[in-house]
Amino acid sequence: MRTVQARDIAAAHQLLDQLGYSLEPEEVRRRLDIISKAQGHGVFIAEIDAEPVALLHLFERPALEKPPEAVVQALAVDRSRRASGIGRQMMVFAERWARERGLPSVCLASRIDRCGSHAFYARLGYKRVATSHMFRKELTAA
Repeated sequence: MRTVQARDIAAAHQLLDQLGYSLEPEEVRRRLDIISKAQGHGVFIAEIDAEPVALLHLFERPALEKPPEAVVQALAVDRSRRASGIGRQMMVFAERWARERGLPSVCLASRIDRCGSHAFYARLGYKRVATSHMFRKELTAA
C-alpha cells in the first residue's frame, strides 16, 4: 500500500470507471491534486507486481451530531482481482489509518444496488446504520 502518485492517474481513472464513475483522465488528475492538498485526506494504491490493482480514498470527518470518524469515500478493486483479499486488505488499512488518528469508527456509503459490496462490508463487521437519500443541486455560474 502506498500513497497515490501522478503516475497513477491512468490506473485511478480505470478503477473509478469500473465503479461507474466515468471521468476524463484530466478530471481525475485535477481531483487528486485537490485531495492531496486537503488536510485529513488520503488516497492510496495497492499494487501486485508493480501494477496498481486497487484504490482507496478516505478522510477524517469531524461532525457536530456524531463523533468524528474516518470515511471511506471510495474503494475500487480491479474487477480481475476482486474476491482475492485485496479489498479486505484495503479496509484493514483504512481501520489502522483511523486508529492512528484517534478516530473511533470508520464509515462508508454504498450504493443501494451494490449488493455484493454490502455483503463484503458485512463480512468485515460493518453494520448498516442508516439509509438516506442524497440530494444535489447543480450550480450555474452567476
